[in-house]
Amino acid sequence: MKIHHRYTGAVIYEAGAESMAELVMEAVRLRADLTNADLTYANLTGANLTYANLTYADLTGAYLTYADLTNADLSNANLTYADLTNADLSNANLTGAYLTGAYLTGTVLGEHSKGAQ
Repeated sequence: MKIHHRYTGAVIYEAGAESMAELVMEAVRLRADLTNADLTYANLTGANLTYANLTYADLTGAYLTYADLTNADLSNANLTYADLTNADLSNANLTGAYLTGAYLTGTVLGEHSKGAQ
């Protein structure tokens, strides 16, 4: 499986994962830079994405229910219509992130999460 750059289509991470969630979690675990990653409609349900660098990532319509995004950098990320039900965004950087139409029921933002649009 591959993760592509949202504008150029270039491969920014590749591995023999069986699911997109597994691929993204591996990339995060190895501290891969997922800036501008195209993760539109990705099923990341329950994924551990702590400290992920998802700056400018396109997560439009992504399924992030029960995902752990603690301390993740989601600055300027597009989370339009993403399902963040019961996700943990404690201490996440949401500066400039787009959350239009996002599902936020039960989402933990925490007192130190920063900004969002």
